[in-house]
Amino acid sequence: QNLYAKIQELGWDCSVFDDGDFTLESEKALTNLMQTEFDYIFHVGANSNTMDHDYNSMMSTNYLFSKHLFDLAGNARVIYSSSAATYGDNDGIPTNIYAWSKKAAEDYGLAKCKNFVALRYFNVYGPHEEHKGLMASMAYRAWEPQWAHLFPNAPQRDFVYVDDVVDANIHATDRRLVKSGWYDVGTGKARPFEDLMDGMKVKYSYLPESAVPEGYQYYTEASNFMPSWNAKNSLEQGCEKYLTYLSSRSIIG
Repeated sequence: QNLYAKIQELGWDCSVFDDGDFTLESEKALTNLMQTEFDYIFHVGANSNTMDHDYNSMMSTNYLFSKHLFDLAGNARVIYSSSAATYGDNDGIPTNIYAWSKKAAEDYGLAKCKNFVALRYFNVYGPHEEHKGLMASMAYRAWEPQWAHLFPNAPQRDFVYVDDVVDANIHATDRRLVKSGWYDVGTGKARPFEDLMDGMKVKYSYLPESAVPEGYQYYTEASNFMPSWNAKNSLEQGCEKYLTYLSSRSIIG
């Protein structure tokens, strides 16, 4: 929704394909749509539930659909919403089905498409994530009850505001500046969850050590950026903007 609003603001002609499942019907519909010649394809849809252990469903939505789209891309520049989860553990091996599905789609896109940019999002937060449920950012999930339960030992994440993610997608359309490949989308500065909660003005307590999942990542930070791109919003600036949005939404609601 945020990216679509920006595309409209720029005055670009845009077609939207939104189908959550990869079926014969959706395959045919996508094939028909791709008879049109596009300059850019923003592939932002996915099953982002990292707790989903249904291998067939995850790979169908995140890999097979992507594969079909990439096969039809032609000369269009494909800008693929990937994930920092593809980095996996310390050995660079994905640790869940979601991460494997995104990595497989990345690899196929880079091999198949003439112009392909994978944007590995770090911890995104900001407006219009209300529908994501448990997959919404910690910023949103903690804001509703005004309380958060954090893991101990101060895990750190690279929290990136959604406006910067949109900006990265638009920046990636520059074929002369941004070459095919994968790039990180984050601030380049890892911060503890306590800083996020303070920015969202939310109180917090700590879970016991036993609650930390096996293989949990304690530190992620973006470093491989597109040329001439950087996030414009610090964590404090992003939280301030997000609080303004959430407060106005509560008043309207």
